[in-house]
Amino acid sequence: MSISNKFRLDNKVAIVTGASKGIGKAIALALGQQGAKIVIVSRKQEAVDQTAKEFLAEGIQAIGIAANMGDISQIKNMVDQAVKHFGGIDIVINNAAINPTFGPIIDTDNAVFDKIMGVNVKGALELCKQAYPFMKQKGAGSIINISSIEGITPGMGLGLYSISKATLIALTKVLAKEWGSDNIRANVICPGLINTKFSQALTDNEKILKHVLAKQALPQLAEPIDIAGLALFLASDASSFCTGSVITADGGYTI
Repeated sequence: MSISNKFRLDNKVAIVTGASKGIGKAIALALGQQGAKIVIVSRKQEAVDQTAKEFLAEGIQAIGIAANMGDISQIKNMVDQAVKHFGGIDIVINNAAINPTFGPIIDTDNAVFDKIMGVNVKGALELCKQAYPFMKQKGAGSIINISSIEGITPGMGLGLYSISKATLIALTKVLAKEWGSDNIRANVICPGLINTKFSQALTDNEKILKHVLAKQALPQLAEPIDIAGLALFLASDASSFCTGSVITADGGYTI
């Protein structure tokens, strides 16, 4: 088989959360361009419908399903709709995340902690658990969690976010170990600073941006498409022997 064929995802069904913009949208588009059927998930139905419309115009089979990843009942409903529409689940991309606070961890409260962990960790785990029976039935599956270099090297002011992203890395390793016998792989990507709306507060801060770029081996700001290629590799058979992997995409920031 040609190595290029191993990157094809024909007839695979991929659920991508946080997929109406930024990194999630870039990943969903990349997977769709390689033949996957895409379930676009975000909080607002209007946003996922618009993204699905764009994908359909490019010949990609896609459906938009709104779901708050902090609400287990909405996650279950989303999975039910996805399976009803496409018949199964082969790939899960947990990209949705929140970070509603910035500042010293001493100033944070339990409600904010619960909210961040609820979306960034608990929601991701719940989606994996909901997808597991369908992957097990097929005898294969790929889970890709989008963490952050904040989960490896915490920065000032992002304490709770860093904790959630470190936990997501550990969760990925647990899934890889427990589900490997079912031929379900789990890997995690840790992006650095990417030019997205989510990170706009950092990229618009000239002092912070200058500090980050100076510390990187590659002194430029990355775009969402720079993460999409890694996700495609991990979703496809090209990475069939990769599980439990923690891959940084940070321009060398963590060297």
